[in-house]
Amino acid sequence: MNRVMHSSRIAACSQRIGPLGETRPDAGSGDAQWPSSRTRSSASSQPDFDTPENIKRAGIKAIEQGKTKYTNVDGIPELKAAIARKFKRENGLDYKPSQISVGTGGKQVLYNAFVATLNPGDEVIIPAPYWVSYPDMVLLAGGTPVAVETTFESRFKMKPEQLARAVTPNTKWLIFNSPSNPTGAAYTRAELKALTDVLIQHPQVWILSDDIYEHLVYDEFEFTTPAQVEPALYDRTLTLNGVSKAYCMTGWRIGYAAGPESLIKAMATIQSQSTSNPSSISQWASVEALDGPQDFIPKHNDVFKQRRDLVVSMLNQANGLQCPKPQGAFYVYPSCAGTMGRKAPSGKKLATDEDFVTELLESEGVAVVQGTAFGLGPAFRISYATKTEALEEACRRIQRFCGNLT
Repeated sequence: MNRVMHSSRIAACSQRIGPLGETRPDAGSGDAQWPSSRTRSSASSQPDFDTPENIKRAGIKAIEQGKTKYTNVDGIPELKAAIARKFKRENGLDYKPSQISVGTGGKQVLYNAFVATLNPGDEVIIPAPYWVSYPDMVLLAGGTPVAVETTFESRFKMKPEQLARAVTPNTKWLIFNSPSNPTGAAYTRAELKALTDVLIQHPQVWILSDDIYEHLVYDEFEFTTPAQVEPALYDRTLTLNGVSKAYCMTGWRIGYAAGPESLIKAMATIQSQSTSNPSSISQWASVEALDGPQDFIPKHNDVFKQRRDLVVSMLNQANGLQCPKPQGAFYVYPSCAGTMGRKAPSGKKLATDEDFVTELLESEGVAVVQGTAFGLGPAFRISYATKTEALEEACRRIQRFCGNLT
């Protein structure tokens, strides 16, 4: 009786979702301490570089100057102005302050947008593999996530004909993430234009472009964003970004987006009744991040590229694994289809990618995230946002694990 009464107090919407699938006991903390001190984590979703000193100083200065009070609900004017300059300078997009929203991380901005727009029956197209929070946020907001599975052969990029088939009269949003978490896949301008050509034909569909990995691209890849490639979509595109990844500020919790003024106003209303303003200190640090020196970004990218190349090479030498080389972010997404049906050292037969990652953890102490958490398997995600020596050791252990399968 008590258990029934207790569960009845929990809203039905919360029971439609699960905990964050990419989070392990060690996620984001460097080397794992579970289940033993020999564990190596390759699951982190944040850079291992520290926040640049000039950005730290800007935060400290804000504290010393007493800029520690409530601010405007969706961002101080100075930060909105810096964001507008960023969009103009880097993406050729013009936005007024009234078209810009600042939240406590990109996740809040996304959630605000869904709550502001989704009604029961509204559909949201999400290419798979996807960041694990997208479908659950759609569900919490009352919408229906519609996954479109990509393939290893397409390098995990959605084709225009797939998008065209997925659109229905009920489609409200397309979520577009390039470079991608979890695959690192990034769309060329031509590939993106092929998708926007489809979207032009469906005026009821809005575009949510998650550009959080914009600056983390390699091999002279040219980043573009939907409203930039197809200006006719400007009035129904919400372009999201933040300071977490490129500026190594995950804990500062600042995300932002720009889009139609009516949508931004609705998002601000929702935020005013939930968290109110983001941290004032973090906002002032973010002004410095966007307006200050950017020269550390290519230096970090050089390190990320070296790590990417190391991980891809070593994983492709492991029996049963195939690992494409991503164009951006700091993840690889190898297929482990070639290991299915084989036996782990424990004697367990591998039937799913969850079996693979669990046995890998138990046998070799390497923590990765199964592909089914991201909507497409059998595969797993490895983050190379960690020390090169730790990555090399983790890849050696993965090679050994795969070599010991029978």
